[in-house]
Amino acid sequence: MGVFAVLFSKKPLEEALDYIQENGLDTVEIGTGGYVGDAHCKPSELLADKAKLKQFKEAFDSRGIRISALSCHGNALHPNKDIANQHNQAFQDTVRLASALGIENVVTFSGCPGESDYSLHPVWITCPWPNDFSDVVNWQWTEKVIPYWKEQNEILRAHGVKAAIEQHPGFVVYNTETLLRLRTECGDQIGATLIQAITSGRE
Repeated sequence: MGVFAVLFSKKPLEEALDYIQENGLDTVEIGTGGYVGDAHCKPSELLADKAKLKQFKEAFDSRGIRISALSCHGNALHPNKDIANQHNQAFQDTVRLASALGIENVVTFSGCPGESDYSLHPVWITCPWPNDFSDVVNWQWTEKVIPYWKEQNEILRAHGVKAAIEQHPGFVVYNTETLLRLRTECGDQIGATLIQAITSGRE
């Protein structure tokens, strides 16, 4: 049994882990950036300091707690470039940290672009007609979603890490159909390396 440790972001890491252990849980998912924050884990700092990385790992090992995944739920496809770059950096740092810690899974969102290169906010289309809506969805996937995830797949493959895409309203992958579309349209570069579908429980 495990818990999403972001729930205890107001507690210091070791205090949160003690509480989790006292309640009989032995697995956690740790937030590393994006919308869920990085209160307990700042990947760039840990990657830059081997002593800090070792201390971080020992906090879990000493309590018999396993990290099931690192979570950086964000929108690296956001039309606001500052947000997109910040969330993309968090994702890539999280992948590198997962590799350094021997963690197999990184959990994130697929992202959602705007309706054009001039958008200020993400645009999530919910119906195919009138045809303007379908045209926007096709543009999003062709110009933004597929190129981005093909590139990320190379990073994931190089580090031996899987990205678990959480299916969530407001993002281009929000159900099984869209998850399968991402796999299919990204081709053989992705396969099982990129996506591990997790709809509940995050096991």
